[in-house]
Amino acid sequence: MSAALTEHPVAPRDRARRARRYDGRRRFTGWRCFVPRRFDVTISLVLVCHDDSVPRDDSEVLKGGAVGGATRVGRTVRRPVGPWTPAVHELLEHLRSRGLRGVPEVQGIDDDGREILTYLEGRGVPVDDEIVLDAVLEEAGQWLRDFHDAVDDFRPDGPRFWRQTGEVELEPDQIICHHDPGAYNWIIQSGHFVAMVDWDMAGPGDPLQDLAFLAWTGVPLYREIPVEGVARRLDLLCEVYGECGPFTLLDRVAERMTLASERIAAGIERGDEGLANLQKVGEPQRTRDRVAAFRERIPAIQAALG
Repeated sequence: MSAALTEHPVAPRDRARRARRYDGRRRFTGWRCFVPRRFDVTISLVLVCHDDSVPRDDSEVLKGGAVGGATRVGRTVRRPVGPWTPAVHELLEHLRSRGLRGVPEVQGIDDDGREILTYLEGRGVPVDDEIVLDAVLEEAGQWLRDFHDAVDDFRPDGPRFWRQTGEVELEPDQIICHHDPGAYNWIIQSGHFVAMVDWDMAGPGDPLQDLAFLAWTGVPLYREIPVEGVARRLDLLCEVYGECGPFTLLDRVAERMTLASERIAAGIERGDEGLANLQKVGEPQRTRDRVAAFRERIPAIQAALG
């Protein structure tokens, strides 16, 4: 920590003035000083901290996620940690070693006990006000395919603690999923999908669970839009991801989002502060209501798919 002195100038008329002093015969005899009624210079002591973990003028609380707690400090993001953090960091390091784009880099833990991740440039998606372009949806679907390919050989040697499941071993037919790849966690730059953030919900699962979750807000399916657009965008997403058709994906969405509401409720019950914050936006009942409304729209979507 260092100190800096800052001078704040005042109006010229308030400055101290010097004038020559003369005797009666106009001979110079010295200086006389006129001092104003108040100080002409104010000295402020400014303490400058060089520790990146201390919020400064370049820190910013990041908005967009209902779980909360993320703060940008310079070129990094600081987030609260939990028992799941070591496993998530292990996952992220594996993905970067496989060359997966759009993944934050782990830079350790700061003096306040928060994880330090690289800040990924771009903007988020306000899902209630925006439907992303078809091209962006395809890019997100391709990224998800790349992620699932990259994570396929991530097989931890023993159980790991994950936020939504606790300490478990990875089953042979499972991979580690993101489990929250909604469009609100996408980063868009120059009109293109470039990154996925908020990895703290990651854990064991079925790849189609991630695809269904992505479709929920990416298509979107959680709210009503023209059914022809839903059918077209489901086709696009399934074509770029592979492995399943739109009818199969449609069947998985209600199941996956019901599981999401159950996991939110379980997190609230066990005292997970981040998941408890979701109550402020009406969870888990909001998702339950949206799933019920979605089920009513499924026959029309199926008909549009042909």
